[in-house]
Amino acid sequence: MGKKRIVKTAETKPEGEKAPAAAVLSKKKVETGVLHVRSTFNNTALLLTDLKGNTLAWSSSGSLGFKGAKKGTPFAAAKVGEALALKAANMGVKEVSVVVRGVGSGRESSIRGFISKGIALTGVKDATPVPHNGPRPPKPRRV
Repeated sequence: MGKKRIVKTAETKPEGEKAPAAAVLSKKKVETGVLHVRSTFNNTALLLTDLKGNTLAWSSSGSLGFKGAKKGTPFAAAKVGEALALKAANMGVKEVSVVVRGVGSGRESSIRGFISKGIALTGVKDATPVPHNGPRPPKPRRV
């Protein structure tokens, strides 16, 4: 005798399953915000805050699935900007001012990706930390 077939008529989702984060409408409604861009040689991270500095949303190239040397590329940075802009649009953000830190290759492309989704840009500030003199150098080796 062969195996019996089981026919399912209706499928139900498990109770613990949630919808994706981008599809859920945000409870927070903010008109203006500050976009903090941290661009290093190895990664690009974007942080969206309100005017007081409270975090609203963030994204990075590592969190989008880029690995290794690809995380520091301008393409990955543009994708991070687009992903964060979608989250910001759900919150009702209309305009942002940008604070950029770091010397990586994703500085400009992350901002371009962010504003490509229709959010206005009010200003850009470069807050890259610059060392003035640094620590004392080590003594020369005695061989």
